[in-house]
Amino acid sequence: MSDVKKIATRESYGNALAELGKEAPDLVVLDADLAGATKTGVFKKAFPDRHIDCGIAECNMAGIAAGLSTCGKVPFMSSFAMFASGRAYEQVRNSIGYPHLNVKIGATHAGISVGEDGASHQCLEDLALMREIPGMVVINPSDDIEAKAAVFAAYKHEGPVYMRFGRAAVPVINDRPDYKFEIGKGVLLREGKDLTLIATGLCVPEALGAAEILAEKGVDAEVINIHTIKPLDTELILNSAKKTGRVVTAEEHWIAGGLGSAVAELLSEQYPVKLTRIGIEDTFGESGPASELIKKYGLDAEGIAKKALG
Repeated sequence: MSDVKKIATRESYGNALAELGKEAPDLVVLDADLAGATKTGVFKKAFPDRHIDCGIAECNMAGIAAGLSTCGKVPFMSSFAMFASGRAYEQVRNSIGYPHLNVKIGATHAGISVGEDGASHQCLEDLALMREIPGMVVINPSDDIEAKAAVFAAYKHEGPVYMRFGRAAVPVINDRPDYKFEIGKGVLLREGKDLTLIATGLCVPEALGAAEILAEKGVDAEVINIHTIKPLDTELILNSAKKTGRVVTAEEHWIAGGLGSAVAELLSEQYPVKLTRIGIEDTFGESGPASELIKKYGLDAEGIAKKALG
């Protein structure tokens, strides 16, 4: 995939907000002194009167976003995933989730691919935290196309939405005429009969690569992109599990509480099959180049294929 176009989904987030701002006068973007990193600075440049820098005060930012949503605005509050979901969790839960307000959360720099920033900034538990809030939609796009579509879909959705974006550039895999993004609907990327690879975020292109490796070993893998962790596309997952009889999930997140857990909950209740969850296992991250960390923790194509064969 070295010759494939690569774009960081945080870049997509900023560009989508700037584009959306042209047609949505009620859109307001909040940031916590990180506009350059989260890329909301692109929106700020185009619409300075609709961008609010709340300073390094994420909890307060959640409260401001909640208030704006009750005044006819559609606020997108933005920060690193570690701060948006972790530091401001209580306010997101009680001030946004509990009253089910129309606030969107753009969380960038998620997962192990934050790289050299290290464990304190590598949020590996955000999907779990946000899944637990009643009524919260949780989206983890796989590439530039999907990330932009997610922003527009989040704006149109009435209610709280958490969107997860990455720092590292990832391959653009959804650049095709028939691509359609719909909240709660996964995407079948490759049909197969021997096992099902279900991935989210940056693990989606790696899962496609893993399917190629498995094909060379005589294993026909189906690949599904689950961009929406909640609500989950239960129909697509169950149909695939019934066809292949074996499921493998892959995510740049702890194996507890994220995609793997959501799929495990579904299958254990409705169609028990052998399931392998690939993710970070009960450990904090570490500082290092993103590509090396992804490989070390088995989230690359080779690592996914190896565990799928195990």
